[in-house]
Amino acid sequence: MSQFSLFSDASLLVRDGRGRYRPASADQILDAARRVIDQKMQRGTEFSSPATVKEYLRTKLAGFEHEVFAILFLDTRHRLIEYVEMFHGTIDAAEVHPREVVKQALRLNAAAVIVSHNHPSGNPEPSAADKALTSQLRQALALVDVRTLDHIIVSGSCTTSFAERGLL
Repeated sequence: MSQFSLFSDASLLVRDGRGRYRPASADQILDAARRVIDQKMQRGTEFSSPATVKEYLRTKLAGFEHEVFAILFLDTRHRLIEYVEMFHGTIDAAEVHPREVVKQALRLNAAAVIVSHNHPSGNPEPSAADKALTSQLRQALALVDVRTLDHIIVSGSCTTSFAERGLL
């Protein structure tokens, strides 16, 4: 396991297996950020503000070179039950199966979900396919009384919220 250090020149260094320090790669920095956010936002964390949700999802999904479709499964008070990266795809698509999302929501006894995926292209605008999928997921989850609170697209440091745009 690598260890991180910050020196006076503000470059992040990683200690290799031989104990030498080398500059950290972007992937190593992003992996470390994901571990930190997992420690900070553990089961039971309340997602009461859109800003908190967006910060969390930016940290989790930014930097991937392929699409990742993830879901925040929440209880009745919008507290985190579990964050799950359910589907991984290519540079511009991920195949999402609503049936699997419903199964996981039931398995976790979730009352609500926030769905999210990244756009490696850098364009945070929802596509027609994104809108159609959101509608399908919302309908499928509603059949088992699970509310879809939002669908957030992450593209680098930018996010787009379906709820804020009135698309839900």
